[in-house]
Amino acid sequence: MHRSHPTTTRRKHLLKEMMEDDYALPTEQQQIVRVIASRGNNLHEVETPEEDTFLVSMPCKFRKNLWVKRGDFILVEPIEEGDKVKAEICKVLTTDHVKEYTKAGIWPALFAKKKEEEEKPDHSDSEDDLPPNTNRIGQEQGETSSEEDETTEDED
Repeated sequence: MHRSHPTTTRRKHLLKEMMEDDYALPTEQQQIVRVIASRGNNLHEVETPEEDTFLVSMPCKFRKNLWVKRGDFILVEPIEEGDKVKAEICKVLTTDHVKEYTKAGIWPALFAKKKEEEEKPDHSDSEDDLPPNTNRIGQEQGETSSEEDETTEDED
């Protein structure tokens, strides 16, 4: 008989809680922010729609089960004792959350603009503009073909 491992079951429930599809709108205390950098020790630097930046912490119960990366939108709740760390993550927002919040008219305009800018392709970084990689020793195409010619001549 196969029983699921207790940590696997716990992880499943924590992820469901954190990423739940209940698109409930943020409470008055909660705030939508965007992750701009990970600072280690389960701390992340975030940016508000007013372009203020501060640190938020990952709650202990989510630490080994959930990861956030730069550019992710999260819902945070302020913490009382916060001096440098001013809030705690309560939910990671998915694209569906963003759509629902936009429909409800509560998605921050600054984040909507930045999202559009990120989605536009930037043609200035084409591969032709890249400098050659000097860390690799490249062979000229001509050398390879002349070596092949020499081996065929020796065989004759």
